[in-house]
Amino acid sequence: MNKQQLANRIWASANKMRTKIEANEYKDYILGLIFYKFICDNEVNYLKNNNKWTDEDISTLKNYDPDHPENFTDEDQEIMEDLQRSIGYYICYEHLFSTWTKPDSGFSVSTLSEALKKFNRLLHKRFLHIYKNIFDSLETGLKKLGADPPSQTRVVKELIKLIKDIPTDGSQGYDVLGFVYEYLISNFAASAGKKAGEFYTPHEVAILMSEIVAEHHKNKDTLEIYDPTSGSGSLLITIGKSLSRHMADTNRIKYYAQELIESTYNLTRMNLVMRNILPSNIVTRNADSLSEDWPINSDGTVNETLYVDAVVSNPPYSAHWDATDRQDDPRFKRYGVAPKTKADYAFLLHELHHLKPDGILTIVLPHGVLFRGSENDGSEGQIRKQLIEVNNIDTIIGLPAGIFFGTGIPTIIMVLKQHRMNDDVLIIDASKGFVKDGKQNKLRPCDIRKIADTVRTRATIAGFSRAVSRNEIRQNGYNLNIPRYVDSAEQAEKHDIYATIFGGIPNSEIDDLQKYWDAFPNLRSEIFATEAEGPYSRIRTESVKDAICANADVKAWEALFAQKFDGFAELLHERLIGNVKEVNEMRELDTISTDIFGRLADVPLVDRYAAYQAVADSWAGIVADIETIQAEGLEACRMVDDNYKLVKKNDEEIEVADGRKGRVIPFDIIRVACFQKEVDNITTLQRRIEETASELDTIREEFTEDEQQEYLTDDETPKYDKKAITAAAKNKGGDVEPDTLDKLKRIVGLWNDNTRLSKELKNAETELDKATEAKIGSLSDAEIEAFLHVKWIDPIVARVRQACADVLTDLEKAVENLSRKYSDNLSAIDNEILNSEKELESLIADLTGDEFAIRGLRELIK
Repeated sequence: MNKQQLANRIWASANKMRTKIEANEYKDYILGLIFYKFICDNEVNYLKNNNKWTDEDISTLKNYDPDHPENFTDEDQEIMEDLQRSIGYYICYEHLFSTWTKPDSGFSVSTLSEALKKFNRLLHKRFLHIYKNIFDSLETGLKKLGADPPSQTRVVKELIKLIKDIPTDGSQGYDVLGFVYEYLISNFAASAGKKAGEFYTPHEVAILMSEIVAEHHKNKDTLEIYDPTSGSGSLLITIGKSLSRHMADTNRIKYYAQELIESTYNLTRMNLVMRNILPSNIVTRNADSLSEDWPINSDGTVNETLYVDAVVSNPPYSAHWDATDRQDDPRFKRYGVAPKTKADYAFLLHELHHLKPDGILTIVLPHGVLFRGSENDGSEGQIRKQLIEVNNIDTIIGLPAGIFFGTGIPTIIMVLKQHRMNDDVLIIDASKGFVKDGKQNKLRPCDIRKIADTVRTRATIAGFSRAVSRNEIRQNGYNLNIPRYVDSAEQAEKHDIYATIFGGIPNSEIDDLQKYWDAFPNLRSEIFATEAEGPYSRIRTESVKDAICANADVKAWEALFAQKFDGFAELLHERLIGNVKEVNEMRELDTISTDIFGRLADVPLVDRYAAYQAVADSWAGIVADIETIQAEGLEACRMVDDNYKLVKKNDEEIEVADGRKGRVIPFDIIRVACFQKEVDNITTLQRRIEETASELDTIREEFTEDEQQEYLTDDETPKYDKKAITAAAKNKGGDVEPDTLDKLKRIVGLWNDNTRLSKELKNAETELDKATEAKIGSLSDAEIEAFLHVKWIDPIVARVRQACADVLTDLEKAVENLSRKYSDNLSAIDNEILNSEKELESLIADLTGDEFAIRGLRELIK
């Protein structure tokens, strides 16, 4: 399994096992146990790699008992102290996670409880800030896993079995553990409702914030980053990952994290440690950031200010806080004190205070901070005024609604700096760019890239972004509400009164498509003809699509697009397939997207972000394959694995076997290339089976009532009575009507055909599966490259080309809509009614009848 498949399986099973335990609590148990597995495997790896220990040596790690130190030899003591100095802790053999997976381990919930207590007691003092009490939530929550110790043991054993396959021994060249951990956190957040906000920032929002920070600091070789409301630590980690692609040594990033809720604070520490961040680069505190500002010493004796390169946060929205006597607090003295019922600006000013002169701050806030209070009578309005006048606010990004778990509050990202060269504020309305994902809205990669590019270039884009001068903000009373500056509302549909009455298409509405006429100068006159009277036109062609496709300007534009993307497939092949062992996910995506944007620079109309999305749509699957190949070598492309699918059984979803599949190369690609004849044969057999079923349905519909009563079941949906039909078709008594007998014999014959065809189909599918599996196992390196090209490169190229085709489709739809809009004008409808009345009058006049009938018809005509 690749990391996504492993994460999916663990989540499905874990969620099923959760039963009635709240997702917000259950996450602490399973994530805590995953972390315990990590530290156990870390100790084993250290002993094997540094001390050259074997599994037999590891089994000699004794359980240290301070009440009986005589049982611990000098050598045992030396081993324990070496581990404590090097990795920070000591775990004996009987408490190792790998020991608990053995059938004869004798594990019980008390074993886990004792192991967690021992872990805490045997920490080295240099590592206390990393590990002390890190398992408190897991330890205190064990009782919630069952009514008694035996039931608790059963649940923990199931969890151990569930997570034992997560690789943490360094054998994988990619962060499977971190991926699974992050995936579980995000899924628990989706299930936790409002509680989700306490520990999780949606990954897409974190990526957007990280792109902005990484661009600002891309030329630095050392960085310190800080999150004062760190939650699970996911936001910090995402920022660090984005920054690392610009740095040769990722160990030159230092992480500061502060979190109020203890269980969530423990998640922060676990998440950071599992990313193999050096302990010396992790500094964390379990405290209230607003009431206990960061001291330089862990004992709090010296209260020197911490200054960092970047601060990132998603603090609780409009939280209550203690604002008493804060006027002289250095964090708030210059700007003002946030109201006690809304701590949003308190968090912002706290973070701004900790920025270095060249630092950057990105913070998620509720939309209300942009306009609540005025410059004269509200503390938030006064703070906003000061931030503008001191020139700290760099960018405001309005996010789509429904993007955060558990809240529908409209949100923004605000970007601030201590010192800026420019004095305007870039305002971006990104509320319209998203995709629906279940109940949540979600930023797409193209949305993130467009926002990040706009922040970098400070471009003004109609309906999306504008750099607003400080004077304009002053004139608006320091109200920063986004619609005041950027109008992203869709234009109301126009309705021309003359065209609605008399017909014709208003030239002004054709002018609205000017971007197309600029790109295709001769196309307008080939589609539209000007009316003799007034500023109106009509469609002059029977097929708008044909007119567009035949236009010389359009053909030249298509040729330009094709020319620009000449060699694109070869470039992708070389970078992703020819260089598969060295591919770095983030750097490679940057390189490919930059190449696409460069190719499209001189091609009008094509949305470069739609082309970028074409790559992004395939990227996750490509990266999963690349990681597999980097970990296992090209041989992984010759491997075939069992396939599983989820089915419902007794109201539960269970995994069942579902054939075989290629680990990297799909069966379908092999079959199209190598076994088309066999595929066609299977398709023919399937079609013949369907035709047989259709014939049987037709005969049943032709049954008389007597035949239905005799040869169909009494079910709600009547079916053939197989036993009765088989017996009657033999007609031993000679008492079956000839017509009926003919039908019954046809039915039996079709059943026999169906049995034979189904057997042939099963045999053909089995043989094709064997042949496909054999072919995958014998692929040459050149064939593997060719099939990877089909799987990875061809879909990207096809989607990029589709971005070009979509331009013409959009134009065709726009013209067709104009045509339909004014085709049924009121004048034409009125004439049609008059003509219909005259025709009806003429028909009625031809009718004959008695005196009273004629009088009635005359009245009907009136």
